[in-house]
Amino acid sequence: MSGRDDPPAGGGAPGGGRPAPAHPQRRREPLPWHAPKPAAEDPDAPRRVQAILDSPTYRPADRDVEFLDHPATRGVRLEIDYLKPQLTLERRGVEHTIVVFGSTRIREPAAAERRVEELITRLRENPGDADLERRLAVAERLLAKSRYYDVARELGRLIGAAGAGPGDHRVMLVTGGGPGMMEAANRGAFDVGAHSVGLNITLPHEQYPNPYITPDLCFRFHYFAIRKLHFLLRAQALVAFPGGYGTFDELFETLTLIQTRKIRPVPVVLVGERYWRRAVDVDFLVDEGVIDPEDRELFWYAEEAGEIWRGILEWHEANGTPLFPAGAARGSS
Repeated sequence: MSGRDDPPAGGGAPGGGRPAPAHPQRRREPLPWHAPKPAAEDPDAPRRVQAILDSPTYRPADRDVEFLDHPATRGVRLEIDYLKPQLTLERRGVEHTIVVFGSTRIREPAAAERRVEELITRLRENPGDADLERRLAVAERLLAKSRYYDVARELGRLIGAAGAGPGDHRVMLVTGGGPGMMEAANRGAFDVGAHSVGLNITLPHEQYPNPYITPDLCFRFHYFAIRKLHFLLRAQALVAFPGGYGTFDELFETLTLIQTRKIRPVPVVLVGERYWRRAVDVDFLVDEGVIDPEDRELFWYAEEAGEIWRGILEWHEANGTPLFPAGAARGSS
C-alpha cells in the first residue's frame, strides 16, 4: 500500500503522463540553501553569513587573485600564461610567425627630429651644459637610425600582404608589442589591413601596447619565459633591428637554440650591418675560439625591407620549407 507522499503510479507527472523537461536553472520550489538563514531564527546569522561570503577562502580558486599570486601556485600561472595565447592563436588559424624586434627608443623620423630640435633649443638657453650636450648627441644618433622605422614599417606591409593577402593568417607578424621598431612593424601590417600580434609583458611600470596591434591578438604575459616560448613556438624567422638589452636577449637566445639544434634552424636577419658589426664582433668570437666559423653563418645582414623579405622567402625555398606552398600567391617584394 502506498504512502501519502509516494509519487503517482506510472511516473512523476500527475495522472501518469510524461513530465515536462526541468528548466536548466529555475525551480518551482527553492532548495533550502537558496536563501541564508533568516534573522528571525538567529539575529546574528546574517552578519555571520556575510563574514563567510567576504572571506578570501570562500572565493573560487580561479577568481582568487591573491591565491593565484601565491608562490605555491606558480605552476598554475605558468600553464595559464601559456594556454591563453596558445588557444587564441590556434582559433585564429595562425600557423607561422615572423618575429620582429628592435629598440623601443628608435622613433619615427618626425618624432626623432622634434626631439633633436627641442634639445638644440634647450642647449641654446643653457650653453655649455654637459648633460644637454650628451643628450643631444644621443638624440642625433637616434635620428640617424630613425630611417629603420620606415624600413620596419615597410617590412610589416610586405608580411601583412603576403600569402593570399591580409586575411591570410597562416604567416603573421609578431612583435614585442611596444613602441619604436615594434610599433613600426605592427603599423606596416595595419597599413595594408592585415592582422598582427603583440606579446607584451607585465612590468613594475606600466607598458602600453602600440596602437597598431590587432586588439584581440595583443597578449600580456606574467612570465618572460612563457613570452619567449610564444615568440619562437611558431617562428619562421627573426628580424632584429638595432636595439638594446631586450633585442640582444631575443637574438642571442634564438642563436643559441639554433646553434645547439634545440630548435630547427630559422632565418635570422640583422638589420643595419654597421650597427651590428660594432655592437657584436662575431669575427672576434670566432678568432677567440669561443664559437665556430659555422656559427657565423646562422644569420646575415640586410638594410632594406624588400631585401629582408626576399631573403627569408628564398631561405625557406632553399630549405624545402616554403612559407607559402605552391598555388598560394605571395606578397610582392
